[in-house]
Amino acid sequence: MSTQKNHLKKLPFLLLVLFSLLTVQVRANTAQQVADTVSSAGLEFTPINTDTSVTPAKTVVKVTKTDRAAGNVAVANSPVKATLSLWTIFIAGFAGGLAALLLPCIFPMLPLTVGFFTKRHANPKKGILDAAIYGLSIILIYVGLGMLITVLFGADALNALSTNGIFNFVFFLLLVVFASSFFGAFEITLPNKWANKAEENTDRKGFAGIFFMAAALALVSFSCTGPIIGTLLVQAATSGARLGPAVGMLGFSIALSFPFVLFALFPSWLNNLPKSGGWLNSVKVFLGFLELALSLKFLSNVDLTYHWHLFDREVFLVLWIVIALLTGFYLLGKLKFSHDSDVTYLSVPRLFLAIIVLSFSIYMVPGLWGAPLKSIAAFLPPQSSQDFDLYTPTLSAGGTTSLQNTTADQTPHKYASLFDKPLGLNPFFDYKEGVAYAQKIHKPVIIDFTGHACVNCRKMEAAVWPDKKVFPLLKDSYVLIQLYVDDKTELPVSEQYTSTFSHRKITTIGALNSDIQATRFNTNSQPYYVLLNPVTEKPLVTPQGADYDPANYYSYLESGINLFK
Repeated sequence: MSTQKNHLKKLPFLLLVLFSLLTVQVRANTAQQVADTVSSAGLEFTPINTDTSVTPAKTVVKVTKTDRAAGNVAVANSPVKATLSLWTIFIAGFAGGLAALLLPCIFPMLPLTVGFFTKRHANPKKGILDAAIYGLSIILIYVGLGMLITVLFGADALNALSTNGIFNFVFFLLLVVFASSFFGAFEITLPNKWANKAEENTDRKGFAGIFFMAAALALVSFSCTGPIIGTLLVQAATSGARLGPAVGMLGFSIALSFPFVLFALFPSWLNNLPKSGGWLNSVKVFLGFLELALSLKFLSNVDLTYHWHLFDREVFLVLWIVIALLTGFYLLGKLKFSHDSDVTYLSVPRLFLAIIVLSFSIYMVPGLWGAPLKSIAAFLPPQSSQDFDLYTPTLSAGGTTSLQNTTADQTPHKYASLFDKPLGLNPFFDYKEGVAYAQKIHKPVIIDFTGHACVNCRKMEAAVWPDKKVFPLLKDSYVLIQLYVDDKTELPVSEQYTSTFSHRKITTIGALNSDIQATRFNTNSQPYYVLLNPVTEKPLVTPQGADYDPANYYSYLESGINLFK
């Protein structure tokens, strides 16, 4: 009976692990609503006039009250979207802090630290005050770390990391190292003299002594918290948000420090804490599997940006399926590391978590044959990168013959060998070539400013474009031009130029497309959809960003067609 009671006590804390997993999914779903950006270093978005040439062509897109009411305002200009981005980073940080609480370096410290504060003073209120200062010190330390990252690298440099192939590969290796650390291969520690120096100052009176106690906790526990902090900083740094690292660390530190204050207020609750044991190490290993799965997204970005074609959609899915299966087997006690305790029985929380992970692995299996997997499509390589796809051909079944597939359009498009064609469409990848063809067949243009590392772009292509009303419009009523703003392919020397807008040398396809978007449409967010009159080369309606409601997106496309007619 007492054994059962002890395990019931563990239930709420083990459920925190489940909460962290679910929060990662919430973050993924919410993040789809936030515009991706590429670096805007050196660009000043100021009102500019229209020109019909590709280079230094500049236009002002006026936003009227009617446009705002209709929801046609571009994502890049929406303060709600920017705020939402910081909230998602905060939530991710908070989830990371909750996960860190359950690690072997932190959890055993809860009763010891709280007991120290509550017993050092005869007056309990002073002990509570010390605990509050301790929690605030933890917040200051970690938020300071986030601010330091921004100051050292600069907001523009952090923004550029999301599309830089070298940094994405470094991030991939970094997360693999973090995962290996959680698996027990080694420990990531800071120099011992740093921790010793902090501990020497804990005897100081007042705020200083308590602050150094918090610093000592941060340094000593780094072997556990380091991989979580590193992952959060990588994610926040590549989000494009100026305050991303600081906001991520704010969420992390609040979740980490709050229990110390809470248990100081209610010290009797310490009696309900489960005892430390092998389950703490299980939390580390579980997080290691998550780190390993996340690292593959950064490797995929590199593969897409440099056109290696070694890490296509089915390869990515196979690896995620295997990782999910191994995670499930580990939770069931069928997989064991050298430092793991024997799993003599299966607790209810552990069983539920295993069911979730194994179900997720089975959910991904149909994707090997081309199923869109809309819930995770944003993180997968493009559907068009898959060799064996039974899904895409069904989109055109029974449809009309597109004018884009007539004999006049059979000549190879410029750069077509570099880029994958989404959903079997036949887009142009060069602005001038696409506009010229649209003028020839007298059709409106839809420009899709996109990116290899743009998760929102993949979500739109997987969840909205295949809609039975949207797809025929893209296929038959528009000339689709996809402009990748993060592609690293060098332009021919004869096509390189210095932008009169950013005053930078334009040497790659991505830089050219980014310059077109910045100079013409005063934004650098992706995805960004422009419905263009090919004759005047002016927008038919106000451009917009991602909209995951197919009905809204269909209405947007219809409005462009009606105005063009």
